[in-house]
Amino acid sequence: MINKDKIQAISKDIFEQVVGYRQHIHANPELSFHEYKTSAYIKGHLTEWGIPFSDMANTGVVGLITGDLPSDQIIALRADMDALPILEANEKPYVSKTPGVMHACGHDVHSSSLLGTAYILNSLKAEFGGTVKLIFQPAEEVLPGGASIMIKEGVLENPKPQSIVGQHVMPLIDAGKVGFRSGIYMASTDELYVTVHGKGGHGAQPHQNIDPVLIASHIIIALQQIVSRNADPRLPSVLSFGKVQANGATNIIPNEVKLEGTFRTLNEDWRKEAKRLMKKMAEGIAESMGGSCEFRIMDGYPFLINEEKLTANARALAEDYLGKENVVDLDIWMAAEDFAYYSQVTDACFYRLGTGNKEKNTTYSVHTPNFDIDEDALQISTGLMAYIALKQLGN
Repeated sequence: MINKDKIQAISKDIFEQVVGYRQHIHANPELSFHEYKTSAYIKGHLTEWGIPFSDMANTGVVGLITGDLPSDQIIALRADMDALPILEANEKPYVSKTPGVMHACGHDVHSSSLLGTAYILNSLKAEFGGTVKLIFQPAEEVLPGGASIMIKEGVLENPKPQSIVGQHVMPLIDAGKVGFRSGIYMASTDELYVTVHGKGGHGAQPHQNIDPVLIASHIIIALQQIVSRNADPRLPSVLSFGKVQANGATNIIPNEVKLEGTFRTLNEDWRKEAKRLMKKMAEGIAESMGGSCEFRIMDGYPFLINEEKLTANARALAEDYLGKENVVDLDIWMAAEDFAYYSQVTDACFYRLGTGNKEKNTTYSVHTPNFDIDEDALQISTGLMAYIALKQLGN
């Protein structure tokens, strides 16, 4: 009979092994859609354990573990593999060997943990029924997102899982704990690319120019009222511009200004309307000031929703596996994740794995040069996911 004690024992036995997986992947990061060595590393272990797999989305890997007992239940487990274009500032033996590329979002943890989970599940095949689909996904960090491509290529078909579960590191939660939230959890995200056209010239003769810097400034400020005066105050929305490029000088007014930003929210109807209003307002302001504006929107990930029943069950299993005191509530998170695509297609649960430890200096945010984890988190990341998967399958 499969129980948590058996899974915890296997997790303990393979802990150092999983740490090794994580450190290898961390030291050899690869950018989105270029995870060739990471993919080969994962396939090498699946081959060693006799787990069948297929390639998908170029560098993606999909493994299948089917229990020996009769059952038609199927669940998918997902991990992402790509790194970020960040120069690592840590001084550890496993520091990135690729200058300017770093696992600053914990995808090394996700991939190594799913490898450990695969090992546990494979070793218990004779004792459970059902099928576990292992999804090692490329390119979570860049649009259009590897999840969308894998879905188009049939990752949620043949066989078709009834649900999917994913986990993500969280340095704000102590290692040894996990966090859950039912319902809408993470925001949609769209990228905004704005080019404001004017007429450049000498800064001492503004009356002879059409100043795109001034126009762009009005646009940035005015667009904030889309959120403050058009959005329902009860609906979280974020509009931020992080890049302004004018290429003028102290006495040179340029011909154009480029803006880049992001818009995030938690409602698809409002998302669509807000983008329409932003484009209309920006173009109108530019025209009224004598210039013109190209407002290009690159549609990004949808909002992420955790199915209520699946998430409640997963949370209860986490409390059983870790103790109720080690399972915390999550608030809405305005960051985005392409796991959201899965959640729009099938029942999904995306939970947080605590990796923070002040004494070990692992509380730096993701997407920063100093991000690192308390590797003690790997003691639970493998077994908990295996436990949730097996219990969701009815074992």
